[in-house]
Amino acid sequence: MSQRFSKMHGIGNDFVVIDARTVPLALDATTIRAMADRRTGIGFDQLLSIEPPRDPSCAFYYGIWNADGSPSGQCGNGARCVAAWLHRAGALTASETVRLESPSGPVAVRVESGGEVTVDMGEPVFAPARVPFVAEAETDHYAIDVDGQSLRMGAVSMGNPHAVLVVPSIEAPELATLGPALTRHARFPHGANAGFVEPQARDHLRLRVHERGAGWTLACGTGACAAMAVLRRRGEVDERVRVDLPGGTLEIRWPGIGHTLWMRGPAAFVFEGEWLA
Repeated sequence: MSQRFSKMHGIGNDFVVIDARTVPLALDATTIRAMADRRTGIGFDQLLSIEPPRDPSCAFYYGIWNADGSPSGQCGNGARCVAAWLHRAGALTASETVRLESPSGPVAVRVESGGEVTVDMGEPVFAPARVPFVAEAETDHYAIDVDGQSLRMGAVSMGNPHAVLVVPSIEAPELATLGPALTRHARFPHGANAGFVEPQARDHLRLRVHERGAGWTLACGTGACAAMAVLRRRGEVDERVRVDLPGGTLEIRWPGIGHTLWMRGPAAFVFEGEWLA
């Protein structure tokens, strides 16, 4: 069988997007891993399927699979690409806010007149059991031992689990081993996205993320949201923050507890293709 797809990216976080609105997606984990291979396949961080909604209040559902074939609960850059794909397909109108259904629940999206996409990512979840993260009580800072190092970090869910560490430099060589070790740490029962944030100002952060199931990535939308949320709750950043990642910049807005968090950034088409299985 063959499978048509669109290759897209959100500031370097790249995706294969598959239209499954009329024909159900029929790809197993082995096939997804083969497609994700950057030498012998298409190459991507995540695969996204666009499907009919399960929730009647939503216009569409999108599924998310990591490069290793494992499912994911949420992907901020992916949500923007799904919205841009639907807009190009004539299914979403520019400047109209529409609810899409993700594996972790509904999100609101809006394709802006300039082509960027704004996404309501929901309210950050800090309760350890819901991240999930093993801790006796909820706090702004958790002490954690990683390969013999004692570190202080924040933990939050943006529909998927995140560890957030403030570091002097996101180029520090020790992050090469620290990222993977934190991603698979036993205190994160389902693994975690490890975000290393270098504050520049109250409205400006630099960020590097090692993603669960995908590894180091040029950009992570939920990671940018998580970093801002952890620092905002500590009172260390303002309501609006620019987050620079290796692939580009995202704008994050979050007033604080009791409010949803909004992310804005670009979504780009790269090429159309056909996978011949």
